[in-house]
Amino acid sequence: MEREATDMETVMSGQSREEYIRTQRARYHRSTRAQKKRILDEGCEMFGMHRKSLTRAFGRPARRHGKQAGRQRQYGPALVGPLKAIWLAAEQPCGKRLKAVLPVWLPSYERHHGALDPAVREALLSASASTLDRLLRPWRVRYKGLSGTRAVRRLEGQIPIRTQFREVTGPGTFEADTVAHCGHSLAGAFVWTLTLTDIATGWTENRAVWNKSASQITARLREIERRLAFDIVAFDTDNGSEFINHVLYRYFHDRATPVHMTRCRPYHKNDQAHVEQKQWTHVRQLLGYERFEDRRLVELIDDLYRNQWRALQNFFLPTMQLQSKTREGGKIKRRHSRPATPYQRLLASDQVSPEAKEQLRREFESLDPFDLHKRIDAKLNTIFQVARHSQKGGKRNAIPAPASAARSKATAAGCLKNQLPKPLPPATPRKRPIAA
Repeated sequence: MEREATDMETVMSGQSREEYIRTQRARYHRSTRAQKKRILDEGCEMFGMHRKSLTRAFGRPARRHGKQAGRQRQYGPALVGPLKAIWLAAEQPCGKRLKAVLPVWLPSYERHHGALDPAVREALLSASASTLDRLLRPWRVRYKGLSGTRAVRRLEGQIPIRTQFREVTGPGTFEADTVAHCGHSLAGAFVWTLTLTDIATGWTENRAVWNKSASQITARLREIERRLAFDIVAFDTDNGSEFINHVLYRYFHDRATPVHMTRCRPYHKNDQAHVEQKQWTHVRQLLGYERFEDRRLVELIDDLYRNQWRALQNFFLPTMQLQSKTREGGKIKRRHSRPATPYQRLLASDQVSPEAKEQLRREFESLDPFDLHKRIDAKLNTIFQVARHSQKGGKRNAIPAPASAARSKATAAGCLKNQLPKPLPPATPRKRPIAA
């Protein structure tokens, strides 16, 4: 008998023992004293356990199934409401930028939506960037569009290709590009967006133009320069005809201190990585990929760009800048700066005058990010209503009216499903709700 027990003990695993105890526990508690004795004898014989150990195992309560091992989650569903509201109002930044946004936006959030529970507030401020990304993962969406750049051969010999990409030490070096609001076709006349981005600080200006003519581009640049807190010292563009022309060339060179004008290499979009990134965050996330062919929209979009959109992006939404990039074996390791707003970088720059900094401070103190967000939504509603009523032939079915409780900032793919030759992602969760 001893030999059989030893052989059985070597065969039975710990998992088998746990299964046996779990299945026999109920039977043990229902049994009489004599039956319990037989069950204990059987278990001791099968597993070589002491009778007291087996009795204690039968006496322990059964484990609850489905409960995860490890520590409890620290960041639960209570964080999602305020976090999503701030993320949507801040134009859907990534987790690292959102972590920098939260301390600035929380006081305004509490003024508009009421005070948060101290535990929720502390958890929001202590959550890591990856945790914020995980909590917001269900609401992220992306789309793509067309390019309207057309190369020209005039003036290419006079406007050199920029080769010094990493030698920018202060504000004033701008990259510029345009975005076509053409829907699925570049034919005909429609609205364009001009985007300027300062490489050193990330300060970005947007303006709306009609058909990107050289005279309109120059007029918008003159207006932008008047409002900047610093001078333009260098101006880099792509090879499109809206930039490579005599009007713009004379505008930058016929002045007391000429602006150094350069262009990127043809078909190398990454030469203008700073402004290309802003085309998504500052233009496409706001207006999407619709076709705007009503000239009245130029004034409406330009008013939004010049006022609320400029203030929100430059004063309240931080960005990160690439500081170094090294290759280690087969991997490229990138190191970025801490998130900071363009406004904060201008205040930290010794190349901006004290008078300009004081003016920026006064402007910042007069702004409320949630109020800006509400006014942006109201102006976007007007823009899309005008666009909906201005289709050719009086048709009203190309751009649907924005929903009052759930509108996409770009009215996303649902607006284009009958226009594009290939299907887009479904028009689903609207990215930013309209203010009631």
